[in-house]
Amino acid sequence: MASEDGEVVRNKQVIFRDFVSGFPKETDMEVRESTTKLRLPEGSSGLLVKNLYLSCDPYMRTRMEKLDVPGYVDSFKPGSPITGNGVARVLESGHTNFKKGDLLWGFTGWEEYSIITAPETCFKIEHTDVPLSYYTGLLGMPGMTAYAGFFEVCSPKKGETVFISAASGAVGQLIGQFAKLFGCYVVGSAGSKEKVDLLKNKFRFDDAFNYKEEPDLDAALKRCLPEGIDIYFENVGGKMLDAVLLNMKLHGRIAVCGMISQYNLKQPEGVHNLMNLVLKRIRMEGFLVFDYYHLYPKFLEMVLPRIKEGKIVYVEDTAEGLENAPAALIGLFSGRNVGKQVVAVSHE
Repeated sequence: MASEDGEVVRNKQVIFRDFVSGFPKETDMEVRESTTKLRLPEGSSGLLVKNLYLSCDPYMRTRMEKLDVPGYVDSFKPGSPITGNGVARVLESGHTNFKKGDLLWGFTGWEEYSIITAPETCFKIEHTDVPLSYYTGLLGMPGMTAYAGFFEVCSPKKGETVFISAASGAVGQLIGQFAKLFGCYVVGSAGSKEKVDLLKNKFRFDDAFNYKEEPDLDAALKRCLPEGIDIYFENVGGKMLDAVLLNMKLHGRIAVCGMISQYNLKQPEGVHNLMNLVLKRIRMEGFLVFDYYHLYPKFLEMVLPRIKEGKIVYVEDTAEGLENAPAALIGLFSGRNVGKQVVAVSHE
């Protein structure tokens, strides 16, 4: 397939219909077939790519509403394809950093073929001796989130106690493994017995609990971490954050990565135990991974050898085909996925 002749091909797309209030539904998106010409516009400095894998991430729920947050990603555009991180192959390049045939990960469209207008935000994939889908997770944005959040924001010390909520997800499973390799005591929470077993047996967490079976989260934390928590990696918010605040140690650190329990509420829940930040001199810091992308080479240096040695493992939940992408994304908010949710668009 040569792009020189501007061949016209089918282009299946996932279209965002309109802004969402409350819990999102599959019908907030529509799978449509259109056609596209396999050629970059004249003079374009962008990339024409074939999408291979797409990433479903909880933060994407925030983009389903009208956003006006400087320094954050834009809202989805009603009537246009969903956008997010993905893995793609370059079919034609107007940018000096990429050539035809290169593999990359970065922001792309939920469609078979996309034109990427900001190639400088994408990363060229140099290491292809691992599954390409890993660049939607372990070796992509979630992996960098775990690395930056744990090592840069939390400033861990060997022997500290670490608690992670939503611990079997794309980011949580990695923080736990990074913390274990660093010499910390690690506990996680998840929403099913299967996920708790995964945390203890596959990801080698020291302990874990199913929050849905715990009527008293404070008691659950005291049972698993009787001496308290040095580091909390926050993915959930709400009642979990309130319980954690009661169990933090002096000079504890909380890295706020996300708050999935709050995304679909029309009225977010309040947090009642914030005075503990003062009494225990806790540092609580929100962060966005984009601010740490300059550390990506350092991150790969640490993580690639450990994947090859089997010291870091990763679990993916793969949906096949763009037609199953809306259900895969919505499933994140009911905990249907086990591990990192990926959509396979093409296995080439």
